[in-house]
Amino acid sequence: MSSAPPIRVETRYVSPAGQFLPALVLQATVLVDSYMLWIGATNESEENAKVTPLQGTLARDWACAMPPGKAVIGTPLFRSSSSDVALAMAQRLARRFKKQIFLSVDVPPSLESMGQSPRILLEVEKALVQTLRQLEGSE
Repeated sequence: MSSAPPIRVETRYVSPAGQFLPALVLQATVLVDSYMLWIGATNESEENAKVTPLQGTLARDWACAMPPGKAVIGTPLFRSSSSDVALAMAQRLARRFKKQIFLSVDVPPSLESMGQSPRILLEVEKALVQTLRQLEGSE
């Protein structure tokens, strides 16, 4: 008799990558053959990182992507007019890790409007890839 792998939740603090960039907190829920990921900017210290997801917004920019058959299929679950990065990012992650990805990106519009959006989003994706590699046991 085989048992299904346990569902678990991990919260990780990602230090700021630059002087004008915020720290990030990533919460990964490991499900059976899928991941539910929330990542957001924080002003909290590393010791208080676990409270950040409770204070964040799940549905600021939320999408789901399926691993590829011939093409990666995805859909936005919710997005605001100020953010639409989760879908493309979820599709890239699903393609790379061959798992269903539910991804919520919670970067406040004020940070994006400061001209730091490309750098912040690059750091978001790097943190997601690094975390998924670790969860997959390939790093």
